[in-house]
Amino acid sequence: MQSSGGDADLPRPYRPVPSRRGVLGAGLFSVALTVPHWQDVVGRMEAVQRGRAHRYGMADVDMVSAMTERISELDDRFGGRHARPMAATFLVNTVAPYLRADAPTPVRRAMMSAAADLCYLTGYMAVDEGFHGLAQRYYVKALELAGAAGDHLTYCTTLRGMSVQAVDLGHGREALRLADAAAAASPQAGPRMRAFLAGQQAHAAARTGERANALMYIREAEAAMEKAESRARAFGSYDPSSLLYHVSQVRYELRDVAGSVGVLKESDRVRQRVYRRARVRHRCTLAERQLDIGHLEEACRTWHLALDDYPDVHSGRADTRVRVMSARIRPHLRNAAAKELHERARGLAPALTGT
Repeated sequence: MQSSGGDADLPRPYRPVPSRRGVLGAGLFSVALTVPHWQDVVGRMEAVQRGRAHRYGMADVDMVSAMTERISELDDRFGGRHARPMAATFLVNTVAPYLRADAPTPVRRAMMSAAADLCYLTGYMAVDEGFHGLAQRYYVKALELAGAAGDHLTYCTTLRGMSVQAVDLGHGREALRLADAAAAASPQAGPRMRAFLAGQQAHAAARTGERANALMYIREAEAAMEKAESRARAFGSYDPSSLLYHVSQVRYELRDVAGSVGVLKESDRVRQRVYRRARVRHRCTLAERQLDIGHLEEACRTWHLALDDYPDVHSGRADTRVRVMSARIRPHLRNAAAKELHERARGLAPALTGT
């Protein structure tokens, strides 16, 4: 699974710097301004960065969590290409020094948990850019911190993220091992978390050809989601649309391409959260499968929907899907719909479409 990636932003000993903008960079500083009570905590941050602060409290933990949430929102909307350097800078210059400072044990555990969440997010964004070796380093650090903090949610989420990375890279056995480990590490998971974990187990099992297990895990995920939807959304990022995506992946891996197309359409229809990057990727996947079953013009319409969002997304995975679209559509350029799509893609992303 290892592959090279940019290692320049791996955590390393921090260097004191003279100003807020020097510490954060202009982009990160503008994000930081949206954190509640930012002006109240920035002084403490700079003191820690210069080695003058020897203790920290829950207000500092809350600030790290709030910054992670803001960076995650940027990643969701625009992709990781711009947000990941912000996260890496914040992790190296601010969070790492906190972990070396003193704090009461409960506060220190909370800071390790917040740092684990940030490491997981940074690894996820590295995956988005295709820096898989770098992503694994962040993921491993997230596991270490989450384990030390007793943070089962981040620990299991990170293992699941590693499984997603593995299955996308074609390592089905490793993906299933990681998905099973995530499920085993969370025996008291609520129904939404259980659906979140079982959906990935199903996809990984299907990738390895374990049809019976894949279908068993999908049924388990569906039953858990039904329970979760009747409760408050404590883990709302995994919703019925996300589960339908996993159902479609299982059907596709089990050679039911037409069935996967129908379920992906339904997933797109019921999606409630507007994550542009995911919408671009999933619509491109849908179009590719529509083309697989011979529905050229329908595929072109779906690709056009993906291109509607594409200019606002800075994502390596989205770029890959556009490259695939260009290659898949090129043999069909005598068709008017295909030619129109090709021309539009060439105007939006000439470097990706070979023009």
